[in-house]
Amino acid sequence: QVQLVESGGGAVQAGGSLRLSCAASGSIFGMNTGWYRQTPGKQRELVADITSGGSTNYADSVKGRFTISRDNAKNTVYLQMNSLKPEDTAVYYCRLYIKWIDYWGQGTQVTVSS
Repeated sequence: QVQLVESGGGAVQAGGSLRLSCAASGSIFGMNTGWYRQTPGKQRELVADITSGGSTNYADSVKGRFTISRDNAKNTVYLQMNSLKPEDTAVYYCRLYIKWIDYWGQGTQVTVSS
């Protein structure tokens, strides 16, 4: 069992930046990773993901503002969030997955005020 611990969330004004980190207790090598977010009453949605090979994919709403990256040596995944908007307010979750293996973090709150 791999534990994922997110950090870096908080409160920021619109236009500001935050960097989320997701530290895994085990190796992330060969596994896909992603960041998702959820607001009350809505389904969890993909924000960005990065495959084991380094290919990235972003939700249209964050393209050009958010950047996902990973450091396999540190078993850590990052999400750099710039030009934040109030609609980015959500709980952000980290995911580590491959085939039938699927791990989630506990989430970190991001609040963007106007």
